[in-house]
Amino acid sequence: MNSINTTERARDIRHTLQPLREVWLKVGLEKLESHEGIAVKALLDSGVTDLFMDMTFAKEKGFKMEKLKKPLLVRNVDGTANVGGAIIH
Repeated sequence: MNSINTTERARDIRHTLQPLREVWLKVGLEKLESHEGIAVKALLDSGVTDLFMDMTFAKEKGFKMEKLKKPLLVRNVDGTANVGGAIIH
């Protein structure tokens, strides 16, 4: 093995060992009423307790939204209320 390959491998290993701050995935979404599918890039957030979609994104992509009977309160990691407010759809 030559020194260039060794240097490149060492750099790759160091880079791989750095902690990830974000994990993005390619996922497919399907509209329940039309079965139309779309591919999107989604942020994986292991700290959440449910699945959520941005309201602006949902409207732009034509997802049907139904108002919830009871809004879901959203809290940040530090326990404070999220500035975006409760989830109502």
